[in-house]
Amino acid sequence: MRDSALILLTLNEIEGLRALWDQLPIGEFREVIGLDGGSTDGTQEFFKEKGIPVVVQPIRGRGVAFRCAAEAASSERLVFFSPDGNEDPADIVRLDDCLIAGADVAIARRFGPGAVNEEDGELLKLRARVNDTLSQVANRLFSTGQPRVYDTINGFRALRRKALLELDTTVKRFPIEYQITIRSLQRGWRIDEVPTKEGQRIGGERKAASWPVGVDHLKVLLTELPRSRLFA
Repeated sequence: MRDSALILLTLNEIEGLRALWDQLPIGEFREVIGLDGGSTDGTQEFFKEKGIPVVVQPIRGRGVAFRCAAEAASSERLVFFSPDGNEDPADIVRLDDCLIAGADVAIARRFGPGAVNEEDGELLKLRARVNDTLSQVANRLFSTGQPRVYDTINGFRALRRKALLELDTTVKRFPIEYQITIRSLQRGWRIDEVPTKEGQRIGGERKAASWPVGVDHLKVLLTELPRSRLFA
């Protein structure tokens, strides 16, 4: 059994949980924790039926969830997975394997060589451009020589619990991943990426509205700018 914690991030994701449950490698992880933002659709009850402990966030926000997970878990490594259909359960173990092999952070990469995305059309093209721009800026301003990170903002990732605590993150909502990547680059940490297949959402509602989340990423970038190579 892996000395790892699988963190299932949820907010009203009962449909996705039911559809994906049998594909999750529950038995391979020493800990499995449901980290919930206050679901009212039966998500918490589903976890309890499966014998999975539930940690309910004091306030909503993905950044808050990451920090709550670090406090709740005792395992050395944390793998964060959202059971909404977008993320491929087959990559959960692959991400943990990257940490076992020496990475500090592992990211499921949605863009770049080998990645597959089931969405198409102008929305996907826009997301790809925004992601590429944010990632290029992060690499150029904060990298200390490590290989390029293609997907700096994806939340499907794994990292060492000690590393997450050391980063002393401050973001409350979705750009937590961008802040983690930027601060990891700045420290020269090893970041591995695995190409993933991003699927279609299963039920529920998309939690990240494109325009507000994009603005939030820019705010994180500006906040982290004093730590960049521009001010070295």
